[in-house]
Amino acid sequence: MNSEETIKKIQALMNDENLNIYHLVMMLAILQLAYFQCEVKVIHVSRRNIMKLAHLQSLPTYHKYLKQLQALGYIEYFPSYHPGYKSTIKLKF
Repeated sequence: MNSEETIKKIQALMNDENLNIYHLVMMLAILQLAYFQCEVKVIHVSRRNIMKLAHLQSLPTYHKYLKQLQALGYIEYFPSYHPGYKSTIKLKF
């Protein structure tokens, strides 16, 4: 993902009135991971990394807004229950 694509995605997020600050910081964290991984659609993530980048300290808050981002159609989340494998997030916008 190049910087121009990232900026377009951020602008789309900022224009959505359904999103609040928690949605935005989680999506910014996910987009930052995508940018560093040079990925466009499928990003390998860990809860710890997203929470650290988004400055979230509450596990229930993380899960609440991750589920809402899925319900709003921004992401598709594929959890990995194996400690050696990361979960994946597919960007849908």
